[in-house]
Amino acid sequence: MTTALLIGLLGGLGAMARFVVDGAVRQRWGAAFPVGTATVNVSGSFLAGLLSGAALAGTLGGPAAAAAVTGFCGGYTTFSTAMTDTVRLVRDGAARRAVLYAVGTAALSVLAAVAGLAAAALAATLS
Repeated sequence: MTTALLIGLLGGLGAMARFVVDGAVRQRWGAAFPVGTATVNVSGSFLAGLLSGAALAGTLGGPAAAAAVTGFCGGYTTFSTAMTDTVRLVRDGAARRAVLYAVGTAALSVLAAVAGLAAAALAATLS
């Protein structure tokens, strides 16, 4: 039960962080292209990979890792918004940009998660 409450708390914190980061990126770069959502999803995937790698290396405990990845990263990342942004791009007549955005965000997110896992593995070998 404690882990479930921690996941809920961290999920809320992740959602708030997503709101702040997305807003800051949109303010800086504009909202014509959903770069804020892409930034959130790629950075969140890196963090999820890093935390998962730390858990695999034994430097982050099981319940803490589950709460951090499932709660914070789950609340922070937003693939549903990415797909809504993709549909909006198509609706606005930017089908090529929509495909580039959808495929690019997914590919960069996977690569970021792999990079996070690799960074955690490297950190574990250096310590």
